[in-house]
Amino acid sequence: MRNVSFLKKYGFHFLLAGVIGDFLTPYVLGIFYPKLNQMTAVMSLFGDVDSPVRGAFLIWSVVAGCLYTLSLPAIYQTFKETSRPLAGLTALAIGTYGVGDCIFTGLFSVDSADAQWNFSTWVHNIGSGIGYAGFLLFPLFLYFIYKKQKDYQMSRRYLTLLVLSLMVAAIYGLARIPQLNQFPIFKQLGFWQRLSFIFNYLPIVYLAVGRLQKRTL
Repeated sequence: MRNVSFLKKYGFHFLLAGVIGDFLTPYVLGIFYPKLNQMTAVMSLFGDVDSPVRGAFLIWSVVAGCLYTLSLPAIYQTFKETSRPLAGLTALAIGTYGVGDCIFTGLFSVDSADAQWNFSTWVHNIGSGIGYAGFLLFPLFLYFIYKKQKDYQMSRRYLTLLVLSLMVAAIYGLARIPQLNQFPIFKQLGFWQRLSFIFNYLPIVYLAVGRLQKRTL
C-alpha cells in the first residue's frame, strides 16, 4: 500500500520526467552520432545495431518507459471519481506508449541493414504502432473527462491539442509512404516524426504541470 500511495503522490513527477527525458533523448544522443541526419532519419535508428549510441538509446528508452508506467496510478486516481472507464482509458493510453513505444524499443531494437524483418524488428514495429496509437488518443480521453466535469474550457483545449496532433501525425504517416518520398515536403521524415511527437507531448506536459501546480497552491 505504501508503494501505491507513493506512486499516486509522485506519479505526475514521473510523468513529467518521462516526457522530458523522452523528448531530449534524440537531441542529446545526436551530439555523439553526427552522421545521423535528424531531418530524415527516424529516432529508432539511434538503436540500430550499427549505431554508436545504441546502448545509451536502448537503456534510456526502457527508463523513460518505466517513468511513464510509474505515473499510471496517479493518472487513474485523479480522474476515477469522474469516470472509472475514462480514467482507465487515459492511464492505458500512457501505459501503451510507455510499454509499446519505449520499453519495447529498448528491448527489441531494429536492424536497418537486414532486408527482412526479424523477430526483434517485428516486435519493435508492432509495439511502436500500438504505443503511438495510445499517444495520439490520450488527449481524446481527457477531452471527454473534462466535458463530463463540465469544464468546457479545458475540454476545448484538449480537443484543440488532439486536432493539432492528428494533423501533424497525418503528415508524418504520409511521409512514411515510399511513393510519396519524391515530394520535398515528405522527404523530411525525421522532422515530421519529431514534430509529431512534440504535439503528442504537449497534452501530457499540460496535464502534468497543471496537476503539480494545483498541489503547490
